[in-house]
Amino acid sequence: MIIDVVKVFIPSTLAFIIGIILSSIISHYLYKYRLWKKKAGKIDMQGNATLVFNELHKEKEISTPRMGGLIIWLSTLITVALLWFIGHLFPTALAQKLDILSRNQTWIPLLSLMFGGIVGFIDDLLEVRGIGGLSLKKRLLVVTIISFLSALWFYFKLDVTGIGTPFFGELYLGWLFIPFFMLVTLALYSGGIIDGVDGLAGGVFAIMFSAYAGIAFYLQQINLAAFCAVVVGGILAFLWFNIPPARYYMSETGTMALTITLAIVAFMTDTLGEGHGVIVLPIIAFPLLFTSLSAVIQVLSKKFRNGKKVFLVAPFHHHLEARGWPTYKITMRYWIISLVCAVVGVTIALIG
Repeated sequence: MIIDVVKVFIPSTLAFIIGIILSSIISHYLYKYRLWKKKAGKIDMQGNATLVFNELHKEKEISTPRMGGLIIWLSTLITVALLWFIGHLFPTALAQKLDILSRNQTWIPLLSLMFGGIVGFIDDLLEVRGIGGLSLKKRLLVVTIISFLSALWFYFKLDVTGIGTPFFGELYLGWLFIPFFMLVTLALYSGGIIDGVDGLAGGVFAIMFSAYAGIAFYLQQINLAAFCAVVVGGILAFLWFNIPPARYYMSETGTMALTITLAIVAFMTDTLGEGHGVIVLPIIAFPLLFTSLSAVIQVLSKKFRNGKKVFLVAPFHHHLEARGWPTYKITMRYWIISLVCAVVGVTIALIG
């Protein structure tokens, strides 16, 4: 038990230290090469300028670098690779125990984190160069492909055909598991628009991955628990410099990597570990899903109510900004809500 706790916390601490070091290096180059948007402003799904948002963020968008999410997935990758290297170079009992890279628990989440991060980085790079980034359709296509390949692996290689439910056992889905997996991943990815207020996304993601670290640990998926803790370590290093005023934004390279990985972790902590990681996902990830839902409500309202809006600006955290809430109040209250949701979700997962 104690050695398992050590296996979770030492890699997480190492990821935090590596992330802090990376932050100094990466932020230097982000500012040196002025890797921020060259022109402030966004457009909505209909191609119209988002006037309220543009007014709120007209200065920060052209002075705060993007690509801060690099710190998260790079620190995770370096930590996992370093511990694997040490475990093979110095095959002591402790070194081998700290090696968290395993085919049955961490390969898929790590690969999804890397691929999502790389594609998101390309989008950010195009954005700061003034090209406009990858279109929403292209990004959705990438997420669809990654989720489809992951679903195939779960279905054919790991023999996952359903999801666990508290008290009622496995809900059999058969081949429908594949589109269900893809739908869950796309829903989480849509919640990546929570990025946009200093410290908001980082804190929310850190809490969600901490929740799944706890669930995985309870299910004795120690490598997966350690992986989630490593991601949290990287997020905390990013968050150290992202709290108001933010030194950089997480942007697509962070949100794409984290949302896809969170979905895969949820399925890893489900029937594979005889748990209920998927059924509690809407609770633990409620801040993401609510953020996405607020944007959908806004779009539908404008379409079917002759342009009338429900919110001053969507998603909801920007509505609060437009109402005059200071960013630190929005961030802290989202963190509190996230923590409550995580506690409820973990409790249901453990007692079910």
